[in-house]
Amino acid sequence: MLIDQHSKTILPEWLRFLKGVIDSEDLPLNISRQALQDNALVAKINKVVTSRFLKHLGEVAKDEPDTYEKFWGEFGFFLKEGVVSDFLHREALGKLLRFESSKSEPGKLVSLAEYVARMGEGQKEIYYISGPSREAIEAGPYIEAFRKRDLEIIYTLDPIDDFVFSHLAVFDEKQLVSADRGDLKLPGDTEEEGKDEKTAVDEAEKAATAGLTAWMQEVLGDRVKEVLESKRLDDSPAIIVNPDGFLTSSMERLMRSSGQQGMQQFGAKNLEINSRHPLLKGLAELKEKDEPFARSVVEQIYDNAMIQAGLMVEPRSMVKRSYEILARLVRS
Repeated sequence: MLIDQHSKTILPEWLRFLKGVIDSEDLPLNISRQALQDNALVAKINKVVTSRFLKHLGEVAKDEPDTYEKFWGEFGFFLKEGVVSDFLHREALGKLLRFESSKSEPGKLVSLAEYVARMGEGQKEIYYISGPSREAIEAGPYIEAFRKRDLEIIYTLDPIDDFVFSHLAVFDEKQLVSADRGDLKLPGDTEEEGKDEKTAVDEAEKAATAGLTAWMQEVLGDRVKEVLESKRLDDSPAIIVNPDGFLTSSMERLMRSSGQQGMQQFGAKNLEINSRHPLLKGLAELKEKDEPFARSVVEQIYDNAMIQAGLMVEPRSMVKRSYEILARLVRS
């Protein structure tokens, strides 16, 4: 009688690509003698073989990085799956993860250990941001603050990557933090720095910004949780951030595509604005001259930020409005 060829107890499911022969003493079978019984010996084999294989991968990654990169390109998805599903081996798997980053050449992968080794003084967290491609990320607003501070940020280009990081959570005692968090704090964002800004900025200008954000929030209603002045933007006028700090935009996109929106209502986002940007300065003036048109501009700013976050679901009304704005500008 044949025994089941694909035992789900000898190795964890995420190692289903691994094939080989294990020499062991007699293994207990179930009553039909077609499958292994779950017992202490089988569990020990599972733990020992998995640990030894991960140790082997670590040695290959250290001694033959090019060979490991080829392995990662073919089987990296399974290791990511292991991070999500296997708490026992999560730390060892974290050392084997590879990603592109702002400090790596395009197509060149780095480990989390390499990232940590390059961290500057005062940096206590590992930062990452999701996007469909390196080019899209680097053209977007989320890395402006990192570029300004010369901080390395990991690019997560696979939709599952943010789930991987949310399960890993910590590497080498450093928290993994998404750059689209609403409560993001970067090295240099100190209270003293804030005090210097307050003394340098005219009180009337601050009041005008507060009035603009309050009005924009009234225009957008329940589409946003809050409209806030941004501390992270330099070149872009606005950015969408996640106030809950857990569900990243990439995770939300993946859950929407898998039909899980009915299981969980996704909360409203924060819209952060760059009041120094010419568009926002002009918006404040336009509000006084033509408020209905200014409201359309606010909605367009919000929709553009949602597109950059990858969260735009229904673009038809946005496209219609953008044409109306363009027609207005052509006529003027």
